This record gives sequence, structure tokens and C-alpha cells, in this order.
Amino acid sequence: MLRVLTKFVVLGLSILLLFSQAHSTDAQATGYDWLQFNGDAQHIGNNTLEKKLGASNVGRLHRLYQVTLPAVVDGAPVYLQNVKTSKGTKDLLFMTSKQGDLFAVEAKTGALLWTQHHNAPDCFVDKGDPKVIPEKLACWTTSIPAIDPGRAFVYSYGLDGYIHKHHVEDGTEVTTDGWPVLITKKPWLDKVSPALSFATTKNGTTYLYETTSGYPSPMPGDWGDYQGHLVAINLSTGASKIFNAMCSNVDKLFVEKPDSPSCDEVKAGIWARGGVTYSPDTDRIYVSTGNGTYDPANHYWAESVLALNPDGSGANGDPIDSYTPKNFQMIKDTDSDLSPYLPIILPTPKGSKYPHLMLQGGKDGRLRLLDLTDLSGKGEPGHTGGELTSNAQIPFQAEITTSPAAWLNPADKSTWIFTPTYFGTAGFQLVIAKDGIPSLKMVWKTTNSCTIPLVANNVLYCAAFKNLWAFNPTTGKKLWGVYPIGETHWQSPIVVNGVLYITDQSANLLAYAAR
Repeated sequence: MLRVLTKFVVLGLSILLLFSQAHSTDAQATGYDWLQFNGDAQHIGNNTLEKKLGASNVGRLHRLYQVTLPAVVDGAPVYLQNVKTSKGTKDLLFMTSKQGDLFAVEAKTGALLWTQHHNAPDCFVDKGDPKVIPEKLACWTTSIPAIDPGRAFVYSYGLDGYIHKHHVEDGTEVTTDGWPVLITKKPWLDKVSPALSFATTKNGTTYLYETTSGYPSPMPGDWGDYQGHLVAINLSTGASKIFNAMCSNVDKLFVEKPDSPSCDEVKAGIWARGGVTYSPDTDRIYVSTGNGTYDPANHYWAESVLALNPDGSGANGDPIDSYTPKNFQMIKDTDSDLSPYLPIILPTPKGSKYPHLMLQGGKDGRLRLLDLTDLSGKGEPGHTGGELTSNAQIPFQAEITTSPAAWLNPADKSTWIFTPTYFGTAGFQLVIAKDGIPSLKMVWKTTNSCTIPLVANNVLYCAAFKNLWAFNPTTGKKLWGVYPIGETHWQSPIVVNGVLYITDQSANLLAYAAR
């Protein structure tokens, strides 16, 4: 009886710990985890759990360490505290390398604890010169791992086309109950760019998500027989479901033509850094697609935002809702697709006619406000237009090639969006007119470039090229900066328990804390 009671007590404490990590304002007392890209299934990049590092001491950041990893990590780490390993209890960072290997690193020192290699016989990193070997062998990933919400496992993509499941303490791979899970049958064509992410739905089921796009060719443009698709994995059963942006009426993984199953159309890559956004209000997931053919009658869904059920399914072979700009053909012709910009669910102020708002940008430099519950305003997929207000234009005459961060200012409950480009960063405020119509107002801009921003304890962080910055989110004033770190591409910082971590293109992992 005592043993049973103890089990119930331990289970109750585990549930309480997970709840407190997500909701408690005192989470900093015992620390907290950072289980997936930008912290949660919405990926808005607003870390409200952070209490140690903020505006009062960010100017005193100094480097704790710089270590060289076995290979380049072109993404961001995830973080798990209090892991019981054979070398003691440690806080760990997990990272996926460009060649699909998974690293576990001690967060305090940067020491490598374990590595898991994922053999990829059909893919080789950076070997894509068609004069030397066939281009189909040029493969790499910029994916980011995700830690299971139960804290026992970490998931990572390998260039073999599978998502792998590993024990956090020693990297031992799980090879039962359907693992590893195949997410592409042509990894030399389907590039996996985004982070792995997970969401727990209203019925309590947790799904793991990954999406695919394509590789660039030696000439400008996308290359090969690829179709952007989503894979949703039920973490309770290991079962997976596929939604193809091209030929969405086929719910299977495609192979290269002329073999079957295949699709006559290509592209529509899903490559935003967060991959998939989940809304607990609508109990739907959202993805944005890249260049390709938009033709709903034939189940082609390029240049669009798609809403799906949490298990990855649509309805009648199509998404359950969609948004497509009216000028989709021009967007296709000019390579100005929506996919770099993750659909962002905005904290919506009182007085809005639309209580559930989504922000969608694009490489055309436009920011679009959408009704999360009715993307085109037509109540069904397959229509164009439907923006709630005139599209805002970012400054700098630059493309938007990455995802933003959103922030709810605790001082006045205003909603802010920080949109990065390689030429500068801008801060927009969500404004609600007297008639309830929302719009975006640019408040500040800076020529400090940025890849993927993050707000932690009301400080805005970002990195680009060889710079790492911290800003006041309401003014854009620089609070701290360091130059140089190594060159950056999709690398982005995380701030967890008072420490800032970032990787670079020189295979370094750097950590900073306040003196």
C-alpha cells in the first residue's frame, strides 16, 4: 500500500512540476526547462519564465565559455535541467548538427556528454558539386531537436530520413513501438529545415511535428522532385500521419517519379524555423507553404497558410481552412513566398473585433493580419484574400526570410511584433481602432540585423553575421552587444536560467551570463 501511495505522490509531484514550469511566476526558484524551439507550441519567442537575466543586468553579460562542437549546429539548443547521468545530475543542452547527429552537452561547462550518429548512406553533407558526385548526395539539416514533455526522451532528425528517439541521460536509442519514424523516403530531395515541435491537444494527446522543404540547386531556385509535407507523430502510439502540400489528397510519403506514389507537381516547401504552430483556442495546427502551384481544385496548396487538425489530417483530402494572397501568382513568379515566416498567434488586446489574431509575413516584405478562426473570411479552404486590414510593409526594402517574435508588454498589456531581416530589425505594435479593427504600427527600427529574435524577461535578443545583441523591446535601444562571435546563419540564442546560449558557423557553442 505504501509503495502504491508513493507512486501516486511521485506522479502528482511530476505533474505539479510540469505545470509550474509552464505557468508559475516563481519558476526561477528551482529553474525551468526549454523543451522546444522558442519554448512552446506557439513559438512566439517570449520567455516569461526568465527572472535572473533582465534589463537591470544584461549590460553586464560576459562570456562563460566557448567550446568547439564536433560539427556545425545551424539552429538553436534545447535545455533540460537535473538529468541523472552516469557522471552525476547535470543540466543538459541538446543540439542537432548539419549532418544530422545529436549532441548532448553539459550546460554549465560546455563539455560533450554523448553523441548519437544517425547514419545516412544516401546523403553527404556539403558534397553537392554535380561535377564531382551526383547532386542527390548533397544533404544537410538545420533542424532543432525537441525534448519529450515527460522529460525522459529527446527527438532529433537524421539525414537518413527518420526522426529518432533517444534517452536523455545517455543517448540510447529507442527502437520499439514504431521508432525511429520515417518522415521522408527521399532525404536527398526533401530537406528538413525547421525545428521539431510538439503540442498537447484539448483531448490530452501529444503530437510531435516535423515539416519538409527542398534543397537549393547550383543555380538560383529550388531543385528536384520534392513536395513540402507535414508529418504528425502520436507520441503515445508512435503512429504517424502525413499531409502533403502538393497532392494533398494523397496521405502517403512520396517517392521519386516515375515510381509510385508520386506527385506531378513539386515545391511548396514548409520551412519556417518553427515549422508548425498550434492554437489551443481553435485546437488546430498551422503551417505556411512556399513557392509552387496554387490550385485547390487539384489539391495544390503552395503560397498559402494551411489549417489542419492536430493529428495532421485535413478534410476530404484538403486542409480544413486556408489563406492565400490574391497575388499568389506574382509571389510564385518572384520567389516571394510566405513559408519563411512562421504563422504567429498574437496576444490580442481587449476591444478587438477579432479575438483570435494571426500574423503572417512573407519574402515580399508584407505583414498580414488574419482571423485565426476563419483565415480567408469565407469559412472554408480554397479562397484567396481575407486580410483584416491593409498589409504593413517592413522597412529596409528587404525580404523577410525568417520568423518573428511576439511579446505582450506587462506594463500596459500591449502586443508587439519584432520582425528581423538581414538589413535591420523593426518593432511593430498591434493597434486596435475604435471600431475594433486591428492594424500594425511601426514604432522603431534599427540597422542591426537579426535572424530569429527572442524576448526573455522583457529584453529582446538576436544575432546575425558575427553580432549578438540585446535591445529594449519598446524603443529598439541597444542594451548590450558583442562582436565578433562566429558567423551565423540560422543560429539563434536561447536564454534559460540566467544564461544565454548560442552556436555559430565555426562549430562553436558560446555561453554568457551577467557578472
